[in-house]
Amino acid sequence: MPPLLYTLFVLIVFLGDHRSAAATDTISPGDVHAGEDRLVSNNGKFALGFFKDESSAAPNQNKWFLGIWFNIVPNLTTVWVANGGDPIMAAAAAATSPELTISGDGDLVALHPTSKSVIWSTQAAKNSISNNIAAVLLNTGNLVLLDNSNLSETRTLWQSFDYPTDTLLPGAKLGRDKLTGLNRHLISKKSMADPSPGAYCFAVDSNTPQLVLKICNSSITYWSSGAWNGQYFSGIPELIGNSPGFHLGFFNNSREEYLQFNVSDDAVVTRNFIDVNGQNKQEVWLGSSQGWLTLYSNPKVQCDVYGLCGAFSVCSFSLLPLCSCMKGFTVRSVKDWEQGDQTGGCVRNNQLDCGSSNNSAAASTDKFYTMSGVILPDKAERMQDVGSSDECSKACLNNCSCTAYSYGSKGCLVWHTELLNAKQQQNNDETGSNGEIMYLRLSARDMKKSNKRRVTIGVVVGACSLSVLVYVVVLFIIRRNKNKNRNQNCGNLVAFRYKDLRSATKNFSEKIGEGGFGSVFKGQLRDSTGIAVKRLDGRSQGEKQFRAEVRSIGTIQHINLVNLIGFCSDGDSRFLVYEHMPNRSLDTHLFQSNGKLLDWSTRYQIALGVARGLCYLHESCYDRIIHCDIKPQNVLLDALFIPKIADFGMAKFAGRDFSRVLTTMRGTLGYLAPEWISGTAITPKVDVYSYGMVLLELVSGRRNSARSEEFTTAKSTDTDGNYSVYFPMQASQKLLDGDVMSLLDQRLSGDADIKEVAKVCKIACWCIQDDEVDRPTMGQVVQILEGVLDCDMPPLPRLIQRIFERPSSVSSTSFSLFVSSTDSR
Repeated sequence: MPPLLYTLFVLIVFLGDHRSAAATDTISPGDVHAGEDRLVSNNGKFALGFFKDESSAAPNQNKWFLGIWFNIVPNLTTVWVANGGDPIMAAAAAATSPELTISGDGDLVALHPTSKSVIWSTQAAKNSISNNIAAVLLNTGNLVLLDNSNLSETRTLWQSFDYPTDTLLPGAKLGRDKLTGLNRHLISKKSMADPSPGAYCFAVDSNTPQLVLKICNSSITYWSSGAWNGQYFSGIPELIGNSPGFHLGFFNNSREEYLQFNVSDDAVVTRNFIDVNGQNKQEVWLGSSQGWLTLYSNPKVQCDVYGLCGAFSVCSFSLLPLCSCMKGFTVRSVKDWEQGDQTGGCVRNNQLDCGSSNNSAAASTDKFYTMSGVILPDKAERMQDVGSSDECSKACLNNCSCTAYSYGSKGCLVWHTELLNAKQQQNNDETGSNGEIMYLRLSARDMKKSNKRRVTIGVVVGACSLSVLVYVVVLFIIRRNKNKNRNQNCGNLVAFRYKDLRSATKNFSEKIGEGGFGSVFKGQLRDSTGIAVKRLDGRSQGEKQFRAEVRSIGTIQHINLVNLIGFCSDGDSRFLVYEHMPNRSLDTHLFQSNGKLLDWSTRYQIALGVARGLCYLHESCYDRIIHCDIKPQNVLLDALFIPKIADFGMAKFAGRDFSRVLTTMRGTLGYLAPEWISGTAITPKVDVYSYGMVLLELVSGRRNSARSEEFTTAKSTDTDGNYSVYFPMQASQKLLDGDVMSLLDQRLSGDADIKEVAKVCKIACWCIQDDEVDRPTMGQVVQILEGVLDCDMPPLPRLIQRIFERPSSVSSTSFSLFVSSTDSR
């Protein structure tokens, strides 16, 4: 195991909740457990009993389940459910719940509360003497049925570990018994509210020594761990076996083949499970912060889970939520979707005309709706001897069973079944595959509606899909305007004359900003529009920044991106004209004494707005834009403090068919991602890292690298007087300690939503992970901030962890070295 995971387990031992249980852990003959009765393991970690779910029960009925859950986790988190697929339905007016007891023939049974009929049993002991039988909930979370008739040896008749549901606990086996045929595998729950078996299975591959995620009862495998190499699975290096604190083993002999993991300290609360969305995860419970810390999850990209969104839907990180119905379709079950189960997919709003009782294919009024930039659904059929898109369209239209077609490099592809596993092109697609164009068959009625409103699926390309073409036009107009004496329009951009900008800025008299790029002056157009004119200095560098900004921000529109009004090219001089932001940049209010104190609500909305702007750049433009210099100085605030991302002079473009772009190091010290140092090609995740650093500064109201002597000149000291610690390190530590409010800007006097502060800190610490793969996409960040997704506890970044492992009293010399090494990034 890497040092990070080991350190986390050690931390948990000290931060965990060590409770002892006063309740019994045994059901003996004659005992009856019902209602609020619980079996509690001797160490207090697990409890067994009945719980009910009334959310989907029939009217006037309660829906009861028998299960085991973590006793020290506040929210009900089951690890085993006996009757998930067969709930006990009882009248809501019944005075008692089902009963759990030892039957006369020595079996553990659950009885209906009114009829007393057996509705669940282990079916393990039929000829035993009941007086010698007992059911015990062990400290491992394993429920066992024991035969004590032989005083010298207790015999296990049945155990819940042999029949897991969605969770694998330490000491349990995942795999098969070659002699008995018993096959232990995990099955996802149907939804967050329904513990009945879902669509996804996690198991040991029957042909290769590896783990697989698959669609249950099918041959479809959508993820595999890679082969076991004696220490770990090649696809999960996070779980290296034979490491201190955590032991992973894969065993294959003549009797059994199975996976098993264990922890050195029994106080650690951890689980391996398959969630309702088909991902396998390893998590650890942090008692101090009352949250789950995810050590790993696979597949890493949710859309790689097969059929996650069901039929006639698209899985996408560019749109919210993750799953959305195709044009002309609506959610089959809104209730299921709300509970996290989207596998039911979508259904048509209007039936196709073709194939109806009154029409044939030849007389059909059906049309095709264009979906751009999608990864095509499964089960396409290739049409031979079709040489054009028109021929492919006719071939599909003339067959009433055809639901869609695509014509491209693979020729003519048609679909005759439900469209399953369609995905929107991902911004971090490492396969290099291009998004395709698919033509979806819809009724004429649905096509009429499409002309009146925007579609809700497909890649949202907006105005930026023509960026390259507009850029060429802009350069042409620049040259043409050298000999013109009047302003010109270039689409949404205005080509200003130099003398008009000089007049608007009163001969560039009111400077409102200055940086390495040049100077910014305040001005006003004749129609009273406030403008900010950026004069780019340096012939070569100014020209590069000029082209980068015009090409990027000049062709796109978004509420959280600064609006480029126009430009001016006068000889060797270059000017960019923006809308004026009366509240200046974010750093003014966070770090300068003449700024306004931003309340927490405003800071949270700024965090959300910047995330939305970056999400648009990364995921919604045809040519994805990497900003490369996200920092508070480049976040401008309008009159309502709505944030606008500015300064695109360092921006890089990454086509949708490339996952990375090679470029020279750029950006600002203190906000640079680690991959800049390595010289490797970058991805939009460099912006994610910078955004995480900005989030931490939003929370604290100070620069992350501020030393105590620098910071205390402007603000009061911390409650413990310690500002000698690099703030991202302090934030990571406090987050694990559950003390996030101590990170908050002291000028706010604790006036903030503690849940929102914790959420922002979690997101920030995820964003600054050393490995870009571990960082979220900006689309996911937006979903978390909006409350669509939850956020687990992040691990300590490795660099920060190395500092954290040092003595708590960090000398000024060591701090200076740390800040210096960070700044060099």
